[in-house]
Amino acid sequence: MARRGDEHYVHGTEPAEQQRLSLLNRLVNDESLRAIGLAGGERILDVGCGLGQFSRGLAEAAGPAGKVIAIDRSPEQLAEARRAAAGGGPWLEFRRGDALELPLAAGEWGTFDLAHARFLLEHVTDAAGVVRSMVRAVRPGGRIVLEDDDHDLLRLDPEPPEVAAAWRAYLLSYERRGKDPFVGRRLPGLLHRAGARPRAIRSLPFGACVGQPEFDALVDNLAAILQGARAEVVSLGLSDDAALDRALDSLRAWRSRPDVALWYSRCWAEGTRP
Repeated sequence: MARRGDEHYVHGTEPAEQQRLSLLNRLVNDESLRAIGLAGGERILDVGCGLGQFSRGLAEAAGPAGKVIAIDRSPEQLAEARRAAAGGGPWLEFRRGDALELPLAAGEWGTFDLAHARFLLEHVTDAAGVVRSMVRAVRPGGRIVLEDDDHDLLRLDPEPPEVAAAWRAYLLSYERRGKDPFVGRRLPGLLHRAGARPRAIRSLPFGACVGQPEFDALVDNLAAILQGARAEVVSLGLSDDAALDRALDSLRAWRSRPDVALWYSRCWAEGTRP
C-alpha cells in the first residue's frame, strides 16, 4: 500500500499479511473487474497496487494494446508482485513510488484512461491529495475509480462476545493516526473536491453465511485483520492482549455455529475528469 513520509501500513508486510492479502484478492478481484468494465486497450494507472494481483487482472482485461502502470511504496510487496507477474507481458509495469508523489514522467501526466485505487485511502492521512494526483494523471474524460472501506458496515449475526469491542479498538487506531476508517462513504465527495465529476456509486457485497464456500475465508480474513493490528492497538492503549485473545477465541467459537452470517460490503465510486 502506498504511503507517504512516516505513515505506515498498520498490518505490515510480513508473510502472514502477504497471505491474507493474496486470499483477499482472490475473493474480490473478479467483482471489481466487472464493476470497472474495461473494453480493452486502456491505459491504466493502479495506485497502491500491493501484491499486484489486481494489476495483473487489469492488464489481462486491457490486453496487449493497453498498458498498466502499477505503483506501490513497499519494496516487499513490489518484489512479490514482480515475481508473480514474470512473463506476463510488457504492458504491465511496476514502479516504486508514493501515492502523493506519483512516479510519472512529465509526458505521462494527463494521459491515462483510468486511474484506480483500492483499499488505499483508508491507510493515508491525505486521501484528498491522493485523489487529486489521480485526477491529474488521467486525460480529460478519463475515469477515476475508487474502492475502499467503510468499516462501520461490518455486522456479525448473532454477534459474538468481545469481537465488536476489538473491532472498535481497531477503528480507533486509524483515527489516532489521522486516518479515516469510514472513508468509503466519502468517495464521491473526495472525487468532487479533487476536480472530478462523480458519476456512479456501488456497494459491492463482501459477506457470507455459514454454508457458503467463501465463509471460512472471510472469517479468516477478519481474524487476520484483528491479529495483524494487535501491536498497533495495544501500543496505543486501545485494548490489551487478553481482550484481543478473548475476541479471537469468541470468533473461532462463533464460526462453528450453524446459524451465523458475516455482512459487509465495500464502497465503489467512479468519477471523470472534466
